[in-house]
Amino acid sequence: MTVLKSQSRSSQILRAVLRDRLGMVGLVIVTLVVACALFAPWIVPHDPNAMNIQDRLQGPSLQYLLGTDQLGRDIFSRMLMGAQIALKVALPAVFGAMVIGMLLGMIAGFGPEWLDSLLMLVFDTIRSFPTVMFALAVVALVGPSLNTVILVVMLTSIPTYARVARTQTMSLRSADFVMAARAAGTSSPRILAIHLAPNTVGVLAVLMAMDIPTVVALEAGLSFLGLGVKPPTPSWGALLKDGYALIRQTPWLIVAGGLPIIVTTLGFTFFGEALRDAVDPKVKKGR
Repeated sequence: MTVLKSQSRSSQILRAVLRDRLGMVGLVIVTLVVACALFAPWIVPHDPNAMNIQDRLQGPSLQYLLGTDQLGRDIFSRMLMGAQIALKVALPAVFGAMVIGMLLGMIAGFGPEWLDSLLMLVFDTIRSFPTVMFALAVVALVGPSLNTVILVVMLTSIPTYARVARTQTMSLRSADFVMAARAAGTSSPRILAIHLAPNTVGVLAVLMAMDIPTVVALEAGLSFLGLGVKPPTPSWGALLKDGYALIRQTPWLIVAGGLPIIVTTLGFTFFGEALRDAVDPKVKKGR
């Protein structure tokens, strides 16, 4: 019965998103970005790391849709592979932060007051460091890599999800269904898992959709500074870095690095706003 209710609720949310025009546009963009990331190795027209010095700095053509860079590599192929790198960072980092943050936030909101105060102190300490500066410090200490960027994003995002989960838990801890479960002798972990988590995950999923473009931009920024993924791995930030250095020779590197970030941001933002309205219709009515 619980599974059927969950499926019914999910289908209602999906239908609500599809009825929203911007939500539909966002869902299409998100689907295309994810598809490009998943199938990039099979749909790229050229090897993104193959150098052909004779064809360096070529303009767009049928052979090279967005031209070539300073080493003769196909810019369009590198742009497609950059989607894979962006989502390899964003999805694990944001999902991991959501899961850990939800767990810690529910414990803080449902547990004793001393534990709530201790966890809030930890969250406030982490959030007191600016994300970019914290990322630069960690990358400078351990070296640039994909796993380092994922770890930094996850650590700095956990407090945000934990605070939302804590607020949601505290608003529900005195609800009738929770009090009834307590009166029936249900253990606290079971109450958190069965009664509170399903009512919290929807709000966090909306926040997750909104955070993905922020993480994509952060990864691009670190790669632009040379502190993200290592070359010759293609990433949107690396394309922007090369494009900035070669702006007088070709504008297509800037286009290939900047346009996907803009489109991805718009897609996840539109989808996240429609998802928020579907999860909490009161927000839409209040606008």
